Amino acid sequence: MKNPHDIILRPVLTEASYMGIADKRYVFEVAKTANRTEVKMALETIFSGIKVEKVNTLRTLGKIKRQGRTSGRTPEIKKAYVTLKEDSKPIEFFEGMAD
Repeated sequence: MKNPHDIILRPVLTEASYMGIADKRYVFEVAKTANRTEVKMALETIFSGIKVEKVNTLRTLGKIKRQGRTSGRTPEIKKAYVTLKEDSKPIEFFEGMAD
């Protein structure tokens, strides 16, 4: 198995993601090559005591940006929307953010 910290890159902290914290739904930026099973196992390894119910993934293509004649793309990212089971304890990192 890959290193869990190579799969889970960072949490996504936005207004929309804050609304899901009360329902035990969290958003993470993950590696582009990671699948749902790897994301689930990595989260359960990093945050001990949580039980993941389901993982939904989303890939966003980078936007085209121009600077004069030259054009390029912003980086492509992959996000994972993670829902925990009802009997699972919440992730301690996010406690106090959803108030």
